[in-house]
Amino acid sequence: MQSLIHTLKQFVRDEDGVTAIEYGLIAALIAVVIIASVTLVGTQLSAIFNYIQGRLVVPAAPAGGGA
Repeated sequence: MQSLIHTLKQFVRDEDGVTAIEYGLIAALIAVVIIASVTLVGTQLSAIFNYIQGRLVVPAAPAGGGA
């Protein structure tokens, strides 16, 4: 019986599992922030490139066929 009580007390004091879960949650939160940031930057870059593409002028073909 003493062994069971000792084992239960040790289990209650052991925080390794809790610490691992906390680190996992922190890592997941950081991953979500990174994904959101990359998505936002990618959307903004796409808008900038589309704007630049719309402002570019296609050069006219030379008169007389060229060659």
